[in-house]
Amino acid sequence: MRRILFTLLSLALLSQTVSAKSVLKAAQKRGKLKCGVTQGVAGFSAPDSKGNWSGLEVDVCRAVAAAVLGDANKVQFISLSAQARFTALQSGEIDMLSRVTTWTLSRDTSLGLNFAPTTFYDGQGFMVRKKDKITSLKQLDGATICTQQGTTTELNLTDYFRANKLKMKTVVFESNDEVTQTFFKGRCDAFTTDASGLVAQRSKTKNPDDYVILKELISKEPLGPAVAHGDDQWFDIVKWSVYAMIEAEEKGITSKNVDKMLKSSKKPGIKRFLGKTKGNGKSLGISEKWAYNIVKQVGNYGEVFERNVGMDSPLKLERGVNALWTKGGLHYAPPVR
Repeated sequence: MRRILFTLLSLALLSQTVSAKSVLKAAQKRGKLKCGVTQGVAGFSAPDSKGNWSGLEVDVCRAVAAAVLGDANKVQFISLSAQARFTALQSGEIDMLSRVTTWTLSRDTSLGLNFAPTTFYDGQGFMVRKKDKITSLKQLDGATICTQQGTTTELNLTDYFRANKLKMKTVVFESNDEVTQTFFKGRCDAFTTDASGLVAQRSKTKNPDDYVILKELISKEPLGPAVAHGDDQWFDIVKWSVYAMIEAEEKGITSKNVDKMLKSSKKPGIKRFLGKTKGNGKSLGISEKWAYNIVKQVGNYGEVFERNVGMDSPLKLERGVNALWTKGGLHYAPPVR
């Protein structure tokens, strides 16, 4: 009996070891990272007229590609609806998901996902028409509200209105574009999603000043990339790729000065981070230049934030809680060593 149990345990451990290398090996063999993104959310993941993707979450995908393939451009972006995103990850259609996805207990457990560090701290908000003179959520009692199907937004909306004894009628669509178009055509009194998403959608309208985003938020929405359960090495790589961008900003390493830092810095932490002192890459099973490649080709977290959703972007979002912990924000990376 003991021999049987030992054999079963050995097989289980062997299975875990093989699984632990499967996604990395598959990505390296095909020469591309398959990353699930949105169907188009400005600032986070959206294609231009030529099909070139950009956005904060797109850059997260590119950072992982830089780490494991040495080239941030070796990414195949797969556009997914909110309904299809988890199935795509569970089935192996994609290697990772980076699609305005909120980290929740049920998703982390029953859906079999592992969430990497949060890349954008958000909250659910509401957009209304300025002419309706709505300034508070309580004024939406009896309102018709547009939202997207298969998201945390639906449950948050229901919970909030029940808790505050307010009535409403929801209009839901699978596609985010359908939701926004329905609202802008006047079929809904309000549109609700993550506050950043509201800013993104309003920025694309011809008359953004006609719409108001209420100051009240009804939820916490920690958004970040996710991978499937069962592949610890891959989870480590995605997780530490995010932490590397945060750590680089804290250390003052940017895409513009990283070569100088690599060549002349005598600080042990920077030499270790950039791979001059070996060890980190070996621990992850990838190149010692993994963090250098991320910063050089994609940038640190601050650079990624500013060009996609910050003051250098059309969205003009302030850092707020998305600042580093040293500046009053929530972003904090464990020691990269």
